Amino acid sequence: MEKGEWDNRTSPVKFILLGMGNGSSVKTLFFLLLLMIYSVTLVGNILIVVLVVADQHLHTPMYFFLGNLSSLETCYSSTILPRLLASFLTGDSSISAHGCITQLHFFCAFASSECYLLAVMSYDRYLAICQPLLYSSLMTWKVSLWLTAASWLVGFLSCTIVPSFLSQFKFCGPKKIDHFFCDLTPLLELSYSDTSVVTTVSFILCFLTLVFPFLFTLASYVCIIAAILRIPTNMGRQKAFSTCSSHLTVVTVFYGTLITVYMVPRTPQLRQLNKVFSFFYTILTPLVNPLIYSLRNREVREALRKALRKALAFTQRSQQFCTPA
Repeated sequence: MEKGEWDNRTSPVKFILLGMGNGSSVKTLFFLLLLMIYSVTLVGNILIVVLVVADQHLHTPMYFFLGNLSSLETCYSSTILPRLLASFLTGDSSISAHGCITQLHFFCAFASSECYLLAVMSYDRYLAICQPLLYSSLMTWKVSLWLTAASWLVGFLSCTIVPSFLSQFKFCGPKKIDHFFCDLTPLLELSYSDTSVVTTVSFILCFLTLVFPFLFTLASYVCIIAAILRIPTNMGRQKAFSTCSSHLTVVTVFYGTLITVYMVPRTPQLRQLNKVFSFFYTILTPLVNPLIYSLRNREVREALRKALRKALAFTQRSQQFCTPA
């Protein structure tokens, strides 16, 4: 990264993240809001992972996928929010070129892995609802492990190409990124190297990691909804529609905002709107996914109640043991 890391005055390249606002009152409000969101995101997603691992009733492919989704969400939000919160506290919005490209790499890797994992989860639900008699033979533990590992692996491998190109780029001043994290398009706008190859490669990768999984997920849910419409009872249809509609809403918001930001040309008029869309898929989606996919599920709620009862009983026994006679 020798050529890309140093400018004409042989000083290390640093970028300034302009963030979401400039006023001190706005920054204080954003800090408190983001701190609360990050705390709830971490607690909610880690709780889902612990429940899936600890409760034997949740040792099924569906909850295995949910546990991996929560793990992804924890890592995904942790690539952006801690750095953003630190900049609010210290007032230092600068980030080194190495740090910026590293953040971009892990953000893209986790986002791509989540896109593939959501497609896998939609396929799992398609088999469970549309092919219930074949589900246990088609979705075995071996298949679920392979599908999950492939989601993580393909997501990370597909996101090593663009950062490797960026590490060779030269950047011109002023090195101000009009965003709250190191995203690809704002970085390309600061480079005076030839970005045509990276733009083409990133567009192809966006199609493979965003559009293709989204179309696959959408097709799966269309088949699921068609199967739900054949359910004879109104109560059964309403229950199935409630679950599928919430899942489809989150998936549509996640994919829709990602596709809008990365597939639609970035114009000055859409710059601020892109920041708002980015807020949805980087911060809000990891917050609501545990609520939509897991905590609304009856079996997960029952596992949570059992875990709370065990924790309360353990606390009471500990107090009794420690209390002197």
